[in-house]
Amino acid sequence: MGARKAIAAEKRSAEKKQKAIAVLRDCPTSPRKMRLVADIIRGVEINKALGILRFSKKEASIRMEKLLKSAIANWEAKNEGERLEDAQLCVKEVFVDGGRMLKRIQPAPQGRAHRIRKRSNHVTIVVDKIQTVEKN
Repeated sequence: MGARKAIAAEKRSAEKKQKAIAVLRDCPTSPRKMRLVADIIRGVEINKALGILRFSKKEASIRMEKLLKSAIANWEAKNEGERLEDAQLCVKEVFVDGGRMLKRIQPAPQGRAHRIRKRSNHVTIVVDKIQTVEKN
């Protein structure tokens, strides 16, 4: 491997060490409802995000809070020497993708049937340090 590639790979691994990722798969709520909660906490500092999720009335916020706690625990496992209070972490990325769809049939008038689509989703949270802008 050349010197430039080695330097770039080392830089990527250093950036990856700061990030912590948590993924929730096949969550049985619709992606649209989960995205409403995800939009609220995107880019917010983690303590504030946990407070928002704890006092939100939406059912999806319970699962999102548990996932955020998992991402924080993953960050602590990666960075054993650092304290969580000193790190100033924020929710860097949150995205919700559609999961599998269970298809059910509901009886309708005159011998017909309507299809019911029970949606699920996949949620990914990335927790990272807050980037400070330095003046040169």
